Amino acid sequence: MSYRVFENSKTSLSRCKVCGKQSPLISENLGVCGKCITDTPEEALPHTFNAHRLSRLKFNLPETPPNDKNGILCGMCVNNCKIPPEEKGYCGLVANKEGKLVRYAGTPNKGLLEWYYDPLPTNCVAAWVCPGCTSAGFPKYTNARGPEYGSVNLAVFYGACSFDCLFCQNWHYRENTNKLEPILSSKKLAEKCAKGVSCICYFGGDPAVQMPHSIKTAELAIEKAKKEWKGPMRICWETNGSMNWPLLEKAAQLALESGGNIKFDIKTWSEPLNIALCGASNQRTLENFKKLGKIFEERLNPPPLIASTLLIPGYVEVEEVEKIANFIASINPEIPYSLLAFYPRYLMNDLPTTSKKLALESTETAKKAGLKNVKIGNIHLLAD
Repeated sequence: MSYRVFENSKTSLSRCKVCGKQSPLISENLGVCGKCITDTPEEALPHTFNAHRLSRLKFNLPETPPNDKNGILCGMCVNNCKIPPEEKGYCGLVANKEGKLVRYAGTPNKGLLEWYYDPLPTNCVAAWVCPGCTSAGFPKYTNARGPEYGSVNLAVFYGACSFDCLFCQNWHYRENTNKLEPILSSKKLAEKCAKGVSCICYFGGDPAVQMPHSIKTAELAIEKAKKEWKGPMRICWETNGSMNWPLLEKAAQLALESGGNIKFDIKTWSEPLNIALCGASNQRTLENFKKLGKIFEERLNPPPLIASTLLIPGYVEVEEVEKIANFIASINPEIPYSLLAFYPRYLMNDLPTTSKKLALESTETAKKAGLKNVKIGNIHLLAD
């Protein structure tokens, strides 16, 4: 089987290997249509495993989360890798060496990441409701009536992930996972915070597999801000939500106290669809999001919990959005929900961008489900 792996590729007709349907809304590398994945997963999912195999082997990562009955349990995320001797976990950061669990990164002393200063206001998933870009939380969590012009966000891009999204917009991070560099301690990263840095945002990749590092950095940065310049130091996570609950609970408390937020990328509602597109179950994501609903009642402004979904033509469309929106609304209808436009990348580079029609229908569907704050992101990517 041949695969096309480019930044972008011309959209063409592809045929579903289960139902035989031919459509430009079927990714050739995935091999099956969205309907067959959700309706007949037992037939469709084996075809999608081939694409994940290519994705993983290209960067020297395990094809599937290891589950050796005699292996060592990692326990950092939803994959619960049981790592056999002299092998590594799904994320690539943990290994079983001579019968001991070794973490190459993700501890307070070692974070696999890249960082940069992002001027505020920034193009964040939560930009329309966060203190750094609006008046939300003034004066407790921001010194500005409006966007914090002149201040910056410390953007922390973690170089590993618990998922294997075939549509990944930042798929190059896997090169860092493979090399296990660059490495930076929590202490060194927190030192990048100085007067003028008013928030930290962890993303990637995904912070889910390096939560101890991000939490320690946050604690050090908050303390530094209190002592040195007595200004805001908001802490935010942008994540697939697959980490274990005790770590997420600690992160949520830091976000809540600092004026930051946790942005959950709820990629799908259907578990088979999540497995097909992302290589992992979404059940931990949904469970964690529901548990976090309680923090929304503790601070309405600025909102501490935000959800987003990428609208992938042919796969994540109105039906998925409706189910996700109903789920969010059942927790709290005030939770902001961002619908993001898809751009063809990585192994799903042969799909079209999200259409205006799909974006508008999805927005109306989310509102009908009861959500009061719905926004379309990446509008510039929408196709006519």
